[in-house]
Amino acid sequence: MLAPVWCCYYIRSTYLRKGKKKFIQYKERTRINNAIRAAELRVVGPEGENMGVLSLAEAQKAADDAKLDLIEISPKAKPPVAKIMDFGQYRYETKRKASEVKAKSHVTETKSVQVKIGTGDHDQKLKAKRAADWLNEGHRVKVDLFLWGRYKYMEPGFLKERLERFLKIIPADYKLAEDIKKSPKGFTTTIERIGKSVKGPRIIEETETVEKTEEKDSGEVSKSKKKGLDDLMNIEGGLI
Repeated sequence: MLAPVWCCYYIRSTYLRKGKKKFIQYKERTRINNAIRAAELRVVGPEGENMGVLSLAEAQKAADDAKLDLIEISPKAKPPVAKIMDFGQYRYETKRKASEVKAKSHVTETKSVQVKIGTGDHDQKLKAKRAADWLNEGHRVKVDLFLWGRYKYMEPGFLKERLERFLKIIPADYKLAEDIKKSPKGFTTTIERIGKSVKGPRIIEETETVEKTEEKDSGEVSKSKKKGLDDLMNIEGGLI
């Protein structure tokens, strides 16, 4: 008498432990030729011409005469739509169109970059480069100036200027999607790219600027020395 009860308990515990099986929905396959079930079809010819509504037998005969396949391309239409063409070519075109749609579809996200007043120039340039890469991928970028301690009570104009200074070094063409505004943790803004491609200005290193300034100054000094020598040569016919 205990055996049936024990068996029921074992089956029930096993079912609860494994859980319910998930229902797997399989993708409906494209029906071709003899696999088509509809009695009537709206048929598209090999050249794309409309052959009207035909019976399944008439449509299949037309496909056999053209030495091609009868492919049901819109099974949910009333009546279903079928096309006469090579099935291998149909699969190739279907995969190509799916690949094009997948390539064009792009999920836009909002990325975040956070800078602080004490962030060094090198780190700022790395963050700016990262923001430019995200813009180039089509994402929006939320830029936050994080403030803590006594920095929260500094002049708002000065803090906005610090955030604008970081925005200027981002090597990308962008526009402000949201104006700079105060946030719970500091100041924030959101930028997005302009157009399809991003071709921004090159970030000029600080050392480059110093070297160019020194070259300019040395050039001016050499010119002034040359001018003074020329003036000296021209005094009363020069020294010669």
